[in-house]
Amino acid sequence: MTSTKARRRIPWSVYLVLLPTFALLAAFAYYPALNGMVHSLFEWRPGFDSPFVGFENYRTMLGDDLWWASFRNIGVIFVWAVTLMWVFPLLAAELVMSLSSERLRFVFRTLLILPLAFPAVVNVLLWQFMYDPRDGVVNSLLRAVGLDGLAGNWIGDPDTALVALMTIGFPWVASLPFLVFLSALQNVPAEIYQAAEVDGAGRLRRFWSIDLPMMFRDVKLLFVLAVISVLQYGMQAHIMTGGGPDNATQVPVLRMLDAAFLDTSWGYAATLGTVLFALTLGVSLVALVLGRKAEA
Repeated sequence: MTSTKARRRIPWSVYLVLLPTFALLAAFAYYPALNGMVHSLFEWRPGFDSPFVGFENYRTMLGDDLWWASFRNIGVIFVWAVTLMWVFPLLAAELVMSLSSERLRFVFRTLLILPLAFPAVVNVLLWQFMYDPRDGVVNSLLRAVGLDGLAGNWIGDPDTALVALMTIGFPWVASLPFLVFLSALQNVPAEIYQAAEVDGAGRLRRFWSIDLPMMFRDVKLLFVLAVISVLQYGMQAHIMTGGGPDNATQVPVLRMLDAAFLDTSWGYAATLGTVLFALTLGVSLVALVLGRKAEA
């Protein structure tokens, strides 16, 4: 009882140490979000008179076909992100954990994680070069093996541009899912694997009966993070295609940026940002609640 009370007596000076952190969060996270919500109700023109328009920007959004069409691309990207982009990292994590030597595990784990140190923009620019229709690595390899008919303008063709963007980083092993899957497998008690081996469980049976159930919480976390990252997806499309060709790679973030910087409709851009924030928060909360119910 005494130890419990002692733990609760935290010196007030400790909270003072946290004040700078909360101040930075308030200045660079909470205030911009609230400011955007407020400006979504105005015909916002920074530095000039900005008349109040109420929910007019939201009514405009309801009739914005390009805005709603961008969510179709987001849906495709999300399905891709939680299927193929999880399969290869999971397979890599299983293969690393299958190594009997702890030293080999460390070496392969390090080699597979090392590309995460490279800036994401550098990775995108590298793939942009690989997709070059004339001298790119992809078309050069196809021509080298006699498949000239398959070579094409991968990011310049509306039929292939979105797939080309989603393929960036293949096989996606140097990623957060790999780290999460590997960490989950490392936390499985060795006794469980030993008992499964005594019972004659094969590698596939062990995967379905032990590995996947033990990774449920981690998969739930990855799902929530995938929802957030996909709704905020836009950097790759902005650098490589700008939402084109023919809006084939248009996503909500790009539509918001175009409204602000190309159309100079800052109030409308704030509206799109507010809605995107609300969707991200809402879907994340629903995913968390469903995950809790599944655990119960």
